[in-house]
Amino acid sequence: MAAQWRGKVNRIDDYRWEIPTSYKPGMRVTGLIYASESMLEHIFEERVFEQVANVAFLPGIVGHSLAMPDIHWGYGFPIGGVAATGMRDGVISPGGVGFDINCGVRLLRTNLTVDEVKPKIEQLIDELYYNVPSGLGSEGKIRVSEKELAQVLAQGSRWALEQGLGEPEDIVVTEEAGCMKQANPDKVSGKAKKRGIPQLGTLGSGNHFLEVEAVAEIYDPDAAGVMGITEVGQILVLIHTGSRGLGHEVCGDYVRRLGEAVRRYGITLPDRQLACAPVGSAEGQDYLEAMACAANYAWTNRQCIAHWTRESFAKVFARSQREIGLEQVYDVCHNIAKIEEHTVSGKRETLCVHRKGATRAFPAGHRDLPERYRGIGQPVLIPGDMGRGSYIALGTERAMAESFGSTCHGAGRLQSRSAAKRSLKGVEVARQLASRGITVKTGNLSSLAEEASQAYKDVAEVVSVTDKAGISRKVVRATPVGVIKG
Repeated sequence: MAAQWRGKVNRIDDYRWEIPTSYKPGMRVTGLIYASESMLEHIFEERVFEQVANVAFLPGIVGHSLAMPDIHWGYGFPIGGVAATGMRDGVISPGGVGFDINCGVRLLRTNLTVDEVKPKIEQLIDELYYNVPSGLGSEGKIRVSEKELAQVLAQGSRWALEQGLGEPEDIVVTEEAGCMKQANPDKVSGKAKKRGIPQLGTLGSGNHFLEVEAVAEIYDPDAAGVMGITEVGQILVLIHTGSRGLGHEVCGDYVRRLGEAVRRYGITLPDRQLACAPVGSAEGQDYLEAMACAANYAWTNRQCIAHWTRESFAKVFARSQREIGLEQVYDVCHNIAKIEEHTVSGKRETLCVHRKGATRAFPAGHRDLPERYRGIGQPVLIPGDMGRGSYIALGTERAMAESFGSTCHGAGRLQSRSAAKRSLKGVEVARQLASRGITVKTGNLSSLAEEASQAYKDVAEVVSVTDKAGISRKVVRATPVGVIKG
């Protein structure tokens, strides 16, 4: 299949493939795809390389239009896409962030072992399912007024702490300390706020989940030890959710507004889904301020869920949260645009970095990392599918030099949700998981088909590419014991 790529991509090495600017007149930079040769077949069949090339048209883009190995088709940008634009001549694009703004993951470690948890896993999953609202249109246990929601949007995780939801240390090990300070609730529409009010503290649907997992392999014991992960069989908890309906509405609002701005600023694009505006324009700044609000909502959302997760463990095991050792390892976002400093062609520049289905991966010593991780680098949390597990990696200097400090965010889909449901039955997926000792609970059994392992790339291969390419370094692999799906 790779032979059919002649004229479309150039092989740089075993894990890097370049789309030359000659592929499409109007590309301002080359495309760079991180993938193994075996992954190219799906990338070719889905024609997702077209989206990588289209992103390269954005005004002010620098370096490359990047794609991680978990790349698949998205709105405008591919999911797994990264692009950085200059502050003076560059643009901001909502499609480069996505509809689920700050969809991300939070990892908790425990002192428990799989032998302690297995006998109580059904009771634990039932308690977590009861305590953490999930599913399409789910409503949370928290009731906030419009005034209180504005505080959530402005303060992020700190708002939750002030309500007694979480530990002060959680903020220290959350990206951006759980709050983007440029957030301005006035830039969020009334409709978006209305959608957000009932959903705070909910898991949501689709690929969102809460997973109890056991450490299966430790590749770097020293780095893992810094995270509080010390042995095979140790129980971890991974929480994956985002900004829910509020973030979706923010994206939709600004896709429409920036679609109008494209014409006003005379920007030529190959795909209207790449709607954008100059970073420094009124439209661009308004989007950044509204996006920051949605990001803060998502961090608050995960903060609440982490608190109820701790309560559930304490109840089931009749021990205090401190005895169980339910400490946060880290929290990262996947869908975000940030103003950051990077070196481009030997020159230090301030850039707007879009990461859509990609994880920040800053190296050891970076000033934006908490002191705890400054010696090893930023933890990178990479969930796979509910049958194969997840990885913890670390950011690297090569990522900083080559991918604007970015790496993959998960396994990446092979099948659309509708295609997966046509070929699989949810009840059969549940049986397969049970036969492998994985307890799963969901409010909609048929929807499990959408999230079956067959619908996803193998996260082990995805992580192997980023590890061998040097843009993140794997530290721990964990496998699922129990899963709640939205």
